[in-house]
Amino acid sequence: MDSDRIRTPRTASRTARTTSRTGGTAPRTGRIAALAAAALLATVVPSAQAVAETTAPRVDLTVLVVDDGGSAVGAIAAELKGAGVPYRRIDLGDPNRPVLDAAFLSDTVDGRPRAKYQGVVLPHESAFGPDSAEQTALQAYERTFGIPQVDAYTWSHPGVGLDYTDQGGWSGVLDGTTAGVTAAGQAGPFRYLAGTLAFEDNDPAIAESYGYAGRPRAGYTSYLDIPVDGGGRASLVGEYAADGRRELVVTFAYNRYQRQFRALARGIVDWLTQGVHLGQSRNYLSVHVDDVFAPDARWDVALNCTPGDFDCVGDDGEGADPIRMTAADAQYAAAWQKSSGFKLDMVYNGGQGEQWKTEHGGTDPLTDRLVADRAQYRWINHTYTHPFLGCVQDNTVVPWRCATDTAGNTLWVSRSELSGQIRDNHNWAVGKGISVDRSELVTGEHSGLRTLPQQPVDNPNLAGALADNGVKWTASDNSREPEQRAVGTGAARTVPRHPMNVYYNVGTAAEMTDEYNWIYTSRADGGSGICESDPASTCLPAPLPTTTGYADHIVPQEARTALSHVLGNDPRPHYVHQSNLAEERLLYPVLDRVLADYRALFAANTPLVNPAQKEAGTELNRRAAWDQAVATGKVTAYRIGTTVTVKAPAGVNVPVTAPEGTRKRLLLGSTAFGTAYAGTRSAWTTPEPLQTAVTLTLPTA
Repeated sequence: MDSDRIRTPRTASRTARTTSRTGGTAPRTGRIAALAAAALLATVVPSAQAVAETTAPRVDLTVLVVDDGGSAVGAIAAELKGAGVPYRRIDLGDPNRPVLDAAFLSDTVDGRPRAKYQGVVLPHESAFGPDSAEQTALQAYERTFGIPQVDAYTWSHPGVGLDYTDQGGWSGVLDGTTAGVTAAGQAGPFRYLAGTLAFEDNDPAIAESYGYAGRPRAGYTSYLDIPVDGGGRASLVGEYAADGRRELVVTFAYNRYQRQFRALARGIVDWLTQGVHLGQSRNYLSVHVDDVFAPDARWDVALNCTPGDFDCVGDDGEGADPIRMTAADAQYAAAWQKSSGFKLDMVYNGGQGEQWKTEHGGTDPLTDRLVADRAQYRWINHTYTHPFLGCVQDNTVVPWRCATDTAGNTLWVSRSELSGQIRDNHNWAVGKGISVDRSELVTGEHSGLRTLPQQPVDNPNLAGALADNGVKWTASDNSREPEQRAVGTGAARTVPRHPMNVYYNVGTAAEMTDEYNWIYTSRADGGSGICESDPASTCLPAPLPTTTGYADHIVPQEARTALSHVLGNDPRPHYVHQSNLAEERLLYPVLDRVLADYRALFAANTPLVNPAQKEAGTELNRRAAWDQAVATGKVTAYRIGTTVTVKAPAGVNVPVTAPEGTRKRLLLGSTAFGTAYAGTRSAWTTPEPLQTAVTLTLPTA
């Protein structure tokens, strides 16, 4: 998100005129006298804040990223982009890149000195060469304007305020090491962490993170450290203050995906921007449970496919022994939610439940139990009977194809059928007293939306059917379409969802592991070989044992993947199926692991955010508009003393993060800004009525 096109505002002065429409000159004269006296006092005795605002430089709210192509700088840039923080990237390998000198870094606007960047990210402390003109200019700039610098990855040496590692420090592979957040770290930029941070060790055969832990010298404050031989602790992350400058020193290698970086990323940005920046970040987790009230087909370990699916060669097309929750499973789900403090989204098919009831003696204890506990869940419309809502499918071939008329035109499921599926399911829920938001929808298999390769476009009847029913947010599959988009020319937008690797067609750990082995082992090992032909996949070195493979391999891997989304400021929901709450209840070990790992990492001031589908959709929509405004140079944002000013195009919400105690100026007076999260205040905000900019007043302390 390069933002070198952020524009400089013009200043304007206006003279206000007072018009009296009331009779009587004495009151008006008194008011004028009072105002004159107040003005005189303000002129004679200016406040300290007013003096500071007059003399303080302007600091633009954008970050300078000097990139050497390494993973450390790339990780920080990814965090800036994901949070919505504007930055300008300078490629050190580009022979035509701009030269860093005083004119590049600063200038004067309306008679006031301006720092063009509020923080600087370097690959290491001397990226331009220790005695180069660019390094000298950069250091002078940082010293003049008080601009912080992050050394993305360096080694332990006196130049960054640390002893060499052979002076009581340590260097080596950090995999599996538990580091501690120091008291200074918890009081400062890492106030949102619980206190310890374990370095990932995903593969004992591979060194994943190397580091240099050094003992601090004068001017260095450690934020993250580890114990070392001989007693005491040595630092991996800390602040070095010297020569009128401040550097955040990181002495271990990392990339954007590793948990240790993801946990520290928020604090790195907070330190870099001195706690004031555009953009905001949350840790999101929501889980949609699809097909509630409906049965799901079961994987056949002999056929290596799912009877009932069109591509399962050798079955009768009907399937047998489907997987469906029981009333006991529903009771367990409600109890688990209460004990875990986490709410599930029930994505329901009312018509499938009614069909089950009819086929099983007119009773359905599962529906009775879930309806009785309806207030304990969120509910999302999944259509009445879960049909495929795209093109009319021709299942006479494998894989299926879109049916056509005699002229070769694609046959589509009609608007009336689409609309009826949405409407009938909504009405069914209302009739049961279930609270359901009409604006949210998940179609069966995300159908109706384009499905490659058979259906490269949306069903042209979909947008109209969504409008018929007031649907504004319809789910899509993030593995196919990771970006949010509009559906046709209608008002509805997609909400991409992450599929969890807990399959819809398994009820036991042995079934899950068998199917997993089929997908992720080579043909030579008895698998399908899909992992050999898919460049995005990796084959297992050997099939997993069906007795232990789920608990020992699949659960930790899937929990790690889900947690990476949580720590990546990603509001996209995850989705599973009701079958995963049935029989051996395979979902819970994954979610228990995610929640336990999360709560071990973060302090109470950083709770998981569990957004509804429309909230996730709204967040993605706001981000897209914000990113576009920044990319096209239509955002102006700067800080002068304790005042922050942000201007953006009309209708574009502005994300801002600021310290506790920040206030937003109103036309008259002010109000507390934002909501508390991770030790800061943040929010999407817009100018108040009759204002053209967002103006914040920072706390003076």
